[in-house]
This record gives sequence, structure tokens and C-alpha cells, in this order.
Amino acid sequence: MALVSLAALVAGARSGKLVSFPTDTVPALAVRPDRSADIYTLKQRSPDKPLILMAASWQEFLLFLDIDHPELETWERTAHQYFAGAVTLVLPASDRGCQLNQGFQTLGVRIPDHQTAIAILQQTGAMLTTSANKSNEPPLRSMTEINDAFPSVMTLGDGISITEPLGSGLPSTVVEWTMNGWVVRRQGTVRF
Repeated sequence: MALVSLAALVAGARSGKLVSFPTDTVPALAVRPDRSADIYTLKQRSPDKPLILMAASWQEFLLFLDIDHPELETWERTAHQYFAGAVTLVLPASDRGCQLNQGFQTLGVRIPDHQTAIAILQQTGAMLTTSANKSNEPPLRSMTEINDAFPSVMTLGDGISITEPLGSGLPSTVVEWTMNGWVVRRQGTVRF
């Protein structure tokens, strides 16, 4: 598959195809939440490595999170403080959210600080994402590299530089809600 337009990428994502687009950190491989197995197969990724749910707004995460949790307001305040940006919040998941990552009762959620990513996510709804690379290899940074490595993926090819490295190249900071409050699981670009 060649590099595609934004409209083609959105249509493909909605129909369940794997897509790739830039974010503020590294370009994402993304798929509809009901198609998570496709990413694991493509990346040869271990099922014990969870995927991140990316969306354009906090409201879109609520279907997938435990909204009856007594700390929901705390999560919301933290989300409003750090989103959009290079922070992933790992929160207790709803039954629906638990189905996205086998064996996990939590779900990582993130809103990227990237205009193109937000424009795509506003049209597709929440998408399961990971970095664009084979497991245990460094993330691919340009859309042409991604297109070459994953020819079956619909890769964004308009409105952006397709040959330049995209995003900061640094991972998001991953912060998990626990019984004792927030715990930093991975320190990325943002100090939490």
C-alpha cells in the first residue's frame, strides 16, 4: 500500500485497517479498539505488553474506564492538567477496557499534542496505538520508513514531511494510578 491521504487514512481506520500517523512523541501504529490482535500480529509483539488508547478528548476514554471508581475526579483533574501532551495515564479499566489488553485490569490513555493526530482521532474515535516498529527495535520516525517496513499499513502521506523524522523521538511519561496514588512507571519527556 502506498502512502495515503488523510481522508483515505480515516476511512481505512474506521473500516478496521491498521494505520500510521505522526504524534508528538513518535509516529503511531493504530487500529480500532476491537482489532487489537492485528497490531500484536504485525509487530510480533508479546501479549503481555499493553497497547495505549489514544483519543482526541477525555470523554472518549470514559467507555473504557471504571467510571464508578471513587477517584474518577482526581483522574479527570490530572488529565486536564497533562493532556494534550506526552503523558500516558494508566487507570482502572471498565469491563470493555479490560478486553483491549489481555490479562490487564488497567488501561493506558493519552491525548497527543499534535494537530494532525488530533484531526485524525476526531474523525475515527479512540484508537489503540503503539510505536511504529517491530518489537524490541527502535521506533521508526519517518512515514517513508514506516511505509517500507509495514507495506500493509495505511500510512499518512499528505500534509506532513514524509521523509523527515517526526515527533520528539522520546517516549511519553507513563503514570499509573495505584492504591497509594500516582506512580511513575516510565519517565519520558514530561516531568510528572
